[in-house]
Amino acid sequence: MKIKRFTLGSIILSLFTSMAIAGIDVGSTVNGVVANDDKGNLWSLDEHIGKKNVIVYFYPAAMTGGCTKQACAYRDQSAALNDADAIVVGVSGDSVNNLKLFREANGLNFTLISDIDGAIAKKFGVATRDGSSIEREVDGVMHTLTRGVTTGRWTFVIDKSGKVIYKDDAVKATEDTANVLGLLKKA
Repeated sequence: MKIKRFTLGSIILSLFTSMAIAGIDVGSTVNGVVANDDKGNLWSLDEHIGKKNVIVYFYPAAMTGGCTKQACAYRDQSAALNDADAIVVGVSGDSVNNLKLFREANGLNFTLISDIDGAIAKKFGVATRDGSSIEREVDGVMHTLTRGVTTGRWTFVIDKSGKVIYKDDAVKATEDTANVLGLLKKA
């Protein structure tokens, strides 16, 4: 009986995993992404299509080691990204307040959007799991940062026509920016 339950559980898990991965692939068109940004304003992908290449990167949690390294690499390469006619938007399950703190604490120069319920991640096919809370001290003040969901670390590049030209579902935080810039220089 235990073997049957395990097998059924494995089949169900496999179905959920394949559904999550089924999202957006290279060649897909993306639109209709709207969410609150780190300033509390509505950010819409559609407002950027036709104007810039858009790098959409999903990260697990603001104010954590790998996510901070990844975000700071995008920050530090802003001139090269601008030369590649690209903008960056980071997406996580963090609240708007968490994102504001993350942006300010690290001097980030690009938009962060809140996907607290995981709807954007789901649209892109990025796997999520339940969120959690962490404590961080910033400027001598302790903050509790709570996320609705925790996403996988994935990156997409959407060209000016709205088509996905790059998808990485196995992102290494410290290599992401270089990989994206390499792609954009070839394009």
